[in-house]
Amino acid sequence: MLLGLNIRDIVLIDRLDLALRPGLCVLTGETGAGKSILLDALGLALGKRAESGLVRTGARQAAVSAEFSVGRNHPAHAILREAGLDADGEAIVLRRLVGADGRSRAFVNDEPASVGLLRELGDSLVEIQGQFEQRGLLDPANHRM
Repeated sequence: MLLGLNIRDIVLIDRLDLALRPGLCVLTGETGAGKSILLDALGLALGKRAESGLVRTGARQAAVSAEFSVGRNHPAHAILREAGLDADGEAIVLRRLVGADGRSRAFVNDEPASVGLLRELGDSLVEIQGQFEQRGLLDPANHRM
């Protein structure tokens, strides 16, 4: 479960500390409310492509961290162990820094990591469904147990 999202200097957001509660499964809002900016920020933490255009004008770098709480049997723990990282706790924090020059650094639980590892962990932790993508929900191959 996503517990929190901390955003610094991404697009129009100077600073945002978002605490989430159990049961969040949808993000809705009016046009221009900032949904895409939040998803872009989360995407950075999940290993998506970093673009210098995401760094807020005048800032040297953008930062985003996403904290997850998962059970000890969650597949993310196996991914952490395979990467040689601590997999003992239930909390997993994915963090990404993106410079104004477009270069980025990635961290998992405050340990340096590859963007590929963020992406692999992100794929096991989050599923994002966009508008008109609900048809995939009908395919049994996409159902989780």
